[in-house]
Amino acid sequence: MIDQLYRKAVLTVAERPQVEKLAREKMWPLAERFVAGENLESAIKAVQQLQDDGIAGNFDLLGEFIESPADCTKFADDVLALIEAAQDAGIKPYVSIKLSSVGQGKDDGGEDLGLKNARRIIAKAKEYGGFICLDMEDSGRVDITLRQLRTLIGEFGAEHVGTVLQSYLYRSLSDRAGLDDLKPNLRIVKGAYLEPETVAYPDKADVDQNYRRLVYQHLKAGNYCNVATHDEKIIDDVKRFVLAHGIQRDQFEFQMLYGIRRDLQKQLAAEGYRVRVYLPYGRDWYAYFSRRIAETPRNAMFVAQGMLKG
Repeated sequence: MIDQLYRKAVLTVAERPQVEKLAREKMWPLAERFVAGENLESAIKAVQQLQDDGIAGNFDLLGEFIESPADCTKFADDVLALIEAAQDAGIKPYVSIKLSSVGQGKDDGGEDLGLKNARRIIAKAKEYGGFICLDMEDSGRVDITLRQLRTLIGEFGAEHVGTVLQSYLYRSLSDRAGLDDLKPNLRIVKGAYLEPETVAYPDKADVDQNYRRLVYQHLKAGNYCNVATHDEKIIDDVKRFVLAHGIQRDQFEFQMLYGIRRDLQKQLAAEGYRVRVYLPYGRDWYAYFSRRIAETPRNAMFVAQGMLKG
């Protein structure tokens, strides 16, 4: 409950226009810990540095609340440029996209614009043997995202497109089971949006317990699982689970966020586990930065200390 109240307080304050204005003026040097620069070149360089440590990258071009269909299509074009640039740099494209950013829910001649743009993006990634992860957003978008995932896996294959499930949502266990026929590649996260108790667990202990259930059930079903957490207790439990159940290391990977627990990222890679870092970049960094602060008071303390130093 305390974690939920903290998240609600931070995200409520972050939504105030005057707070966003101040943050954009003063906080970029602090946001750089969590965001790999404001342009594509900096993101490519960051992934290359990760690869030097045996760690893979998951590109995320930041962009939320994109309203006009033209801007959504422009954003999709920018993602296509990212895929080409990664390929040219010798990096197999692995990119996360928010379907809302490319037009989900907007009509385009009788077709969902988000689905239309997602097809373009996934087709390009597939051309290079890459992968697109459809990021899960707030609970109101879960149904349409899962429907569109089913369509896209049918067209491109589960080896080229997957999605995310959030363990703080009550529905996620049944959602996961309902996807088993697709043998999907899923990224399991705890969840960082502000959700009511009617749809999400308010207590961290319940979120953590549900997280383990989701990972264990997905692995036992023979699916590929992205274990996206910095929680060392959960990571250790997953290590024990896969050993006890004879699950090979090529069936899962650990995923973490750029700028958080780099020591643990390197340690896991050195132990022979697959590790991938979610690497956001771009000028539209404020909403992402706010959610990172809302995840834990430790991140808020980092920002407060940086502002005092400044």
